[in-house]
Amino acid sequence: MEVPAAAVARYQRSELWISHLTLILGAIAALLAGFLYNSRWGIGLAIGAGLAWLNFRWLRQGVDALTETLAAQRDRRKRKVPLLTYFKAALRYALIALIVYVIFKYLNVPALSMILGLCALGAATLVVSVHEMLRPQE
Repeated sequence: MEVPAAAVARYQRSELWISHLTLILGAIAALLAGFLYNSRWGIGLAIGAGLAWLNFRWLRQGVDALTETLAAQRDRRKRKVPLLTYFKAALRYALIALIVYVIFKYLNVPALSMILGLCALGAATLVVSVHEMLRPQE
């Protein structure tokens, strides 16, 4: 089943908005926390939002690669996904965990602030989803 070009463009636009809003919401939260509470919390929120954005980009690249691989094998009865695809998916989470650990250990940034910064992706996704529901395009 082929997806209409207009739908693909709409999904791509939503992905772009999620990507931008992740950084924007993370920056706003980091600035507010840095000025109103503690600069280390602001740094942690900014780092977490940056990692959330990076995770989203890596996830998108992985899904795109998987989609292309499976589309190329459309005529095959049994499709094969390269083992490297699974490795990259696991590596994505391992790298983020390692980065969070190193930053927590050496920069003395509160781990909770980085974890909350990771929530910027969820907040951005929620904003874009609500926007899409309230202003549907046909």
